Amino acid sequence: MTVLDDLAGWQRDLRVQFPMIVDHPDVAYLDSAATSQKPQAVLDAVITYLTTGNANASRGAYPWANHTTAAVERAAGRLRRFLRDPGPERSTVQFVSGATEGLRAVARDWLVPRLRPGDEILVPFADHNANTLPWVEAAELAGVAVRAIPYDSAHDYDHRRLTVGPRTRLIAATHVHHVYGGDMNVQRLRALAPDVPICLDAAQSFGHIPIDLSTLDVDFVVFSGHKAMALPGTGAVWARNARGPAYHPAGWIGSPNTSGIISLAAAMRWLDEAGLDRIADWNRALGVRLTEGLSKMPAYEILGCPRSLTADSAVQQRHGIVAFRHHAIGSNDLGFILAADGLLVRADDHCQGAQGEKTASVRVSVHVYNTPAEIDRLLEVLATLDH
Repeated sequence: MTVLDDLAGWQRDLRVQFPMIVDHPDVAYLDSAATSQKPQAVLDAVITYLTTGNANASRGAYPWANHTTAAVERAAGRLRRFLRDPGPERSTVQFVSGATEGLRAVARDWLVPRLRPGDEILVPFADHNANTLPWVEAAELAGVAVRAIPYDSAHDYDHRRLTVGPRTRLIAATHVHHVYGGDMNVQRLRALAPDVPICLDAAQSFGHIPIDLSTLDVDFVVFSGHKAMALPGTGAVWARNARGPAYHPAGWIGSPNTSGIISLAAAMRWLDEAGLDRIADWNRALGVRLTEGLSKMPAYEILGCPRSLTADSAVQQRHGIVAFRHHAIGSNDLGFILAADGLLVRADDHCQGAQGEKTASVRVSVHVYNTPAEIDRLLEVLATLDH
């Protein structure tokens, strides 16, 4: 029995909890790397909060305000548990509007004050722009060097060609790549640089696969809530406070996005109850189903590691993200063709950095509400264009 067969009943029970999916039975939403759909439990938690206890946090002494302040504090605690934080009493949690703001906050508020002439930052320039541009901005502000992290032929970080010097002050890394879908093996970077802080962009892993910070020895984890079934406009910076000074946001802290934080706490609760291990298995299996089908069609080129396309691959498999191109049809046109059939995919450059792909591609990204039938339907439409 395959993973998809084994988990079919479990997945059906979860799928019906997503109103956008249930209300559009003829549409296959295949763009979860851009933003996920929201389960009813998350929507209910937000409505309940807004209609029974809405107030600002950390500013009032009346019951509604106290309730909101406590809810925000509980959300920070839930986040630490969700990440399996091994030292919650020493870590910092800052709620932000998303990964971009969070990465920029680490760069501006924590890194820039520590930089001196002659220092350097290591940056992955084929990852998302949100994890490249803030570090370039920080280097320009401080007048220090930025050095590119090299990639190998499988689009993984090439740790064999990477050198870490005595003036390396931070390594920026990605957990799961937003185009190629693979785990970027950040543990190899840590082995090369045991004393250098690593800031991890977890936008495509948080809420998709388990993250265990008791074994993943990074110093910052930054993510967007809207990719993990929470509302748009929320996310977080988690900081270990182990290498260098403790992380604290600089300047005046404005009003938090309380409804967004409530939605994030509800999303983590829902994901915990659903089971992130099973969610990850389901998404990987859907990705394998897609890549195995695409690999039989000569008109298509699948991006990323060519050795990660099958269920029995000896390398790490893709985490529910598959990008590809048609040899003759432009990706934007292909995106329109698929949308006309109710297959909603992303078709552009995917905000990739300066060393990324130079030609647009189609990206399919799945989550637990997607089904094998939707992948088969996508493959059927793509097969009509396989010439």
